[in-house]
Amino acid sequence: MADKNNHELIVVIVNDGHSDQVMDAAKEAGAKGGTILHARGSGTKDIEKKYNIMITPRKEMLYILVNSKIRDAVITAINNKCGLETPGQGIIFSLPVNNVSGLKLE
Repeated sequence: MADKNNHELIVVIVNDGHSDQVMDAAKEAGAKGGTILHARGSGTKDIEKKYNIMITPRKEMLYILVNSKIRDAVITAINNKCGLETPGQGIIFSLPVNNVSGLKLE
């Protein structure tokens, strides 16, 4: 493996049509790119009522691999542009990545 323990996978789930905004924000904060998957969400009326959000079935999931040093900046930038309080209603989290291979690492 080419690299160990200094990358994070940022996962973003947004309403359909908001992936370009997410990627723009991530790139402005230093990310190089990401992978976009089409997904379908599910939820209950109780969640919609409790959190005052509307659950839309069509979603986009973005996987953005970043150096751990810029993780917080990327998450903050995405949250500001497409967070839960925006029309994108983004949910954002990160996971540690133990090994990276197949990427041009800087």
